[in-house]
Amino acid sequence: MSFVFPPIKTPSIAIEGSSDRFPIRRIFCVGRNYAKHVKEMGQDPERHPPFFFFKPADAIVENGGKVPYPTLTKELHYEIELVVAIGKELNAVEVKNANDGIFGYAVGIDLTRRDIQMDAMRAGMPWDFGKAFDHSAPCAPIHRVEETGFIEDARIWLAVNGETKQDAKTSELIWNVPELISILSHGISLKPGDLIYTGTPAGVDAIVAGDVISGGVGNLTGIDIEIV
Repeated sequence: MSFVFPPIKTPSIAIEGSSDRFPIRRIFCVGRNYAKHVKEMGQDPERHPPFFFFKPADAIVENGGKVPYPTLTKELHYEIELVVAIGKELNAVEVKNANDGIFGYAVGIDLTRRDIQMDAMRAGMPWDFGKAFDHSAPCAPIHRVEETGFIEDARIWLAVNGETKQDAKTSELIWNVPELISILSHGISLKPGDLIYTGTPAGVDAIVAGDVISGGVGNLTGIDIEIV
């Protein structure tokens, strides 16, 4: 058997302190998972069941990368996020055991074509097109959980051109990491190579070409990208 054209190279991300790479299978993203961000988006901040959307694995942009300003939008927004890397298969795992599936953590940015997303929301239509576009998932190197321990109460922040725009704690997550893993695993089989972008705190805003974005979560390697 042969392919009708060469298959794409497996997307991957660096692992801090190693020459090995983490192969990316799928990218799950969690919507509205910090109460203050939910409020700034004009939504109800109560603890409703979480919802998820996807980004393509090849939307990853490595740390230090240049991100082309995307087409079809005049309102590109940043969203800093704690990223969880899954290291083993999980099916219907209970919350108390969910951390067992974590390979490590990273700092990510969920780039969003906000105008496209909001137009879709107002029309009652899916808003994947506002989220799942090329270069929409910048991600810093992954730190193994053996190095970091389980991250529960770390500072999460983002700055644009050196000015802090987002600043919160991961303990403010409406649904924490073990809960998210458990809920996801009851609806779909999580497997090694999956990434979970866990949500963003308040302070999201538009960026333009020429802006330099930096951010971090606790002691993880920070992220730096440039919009071009």
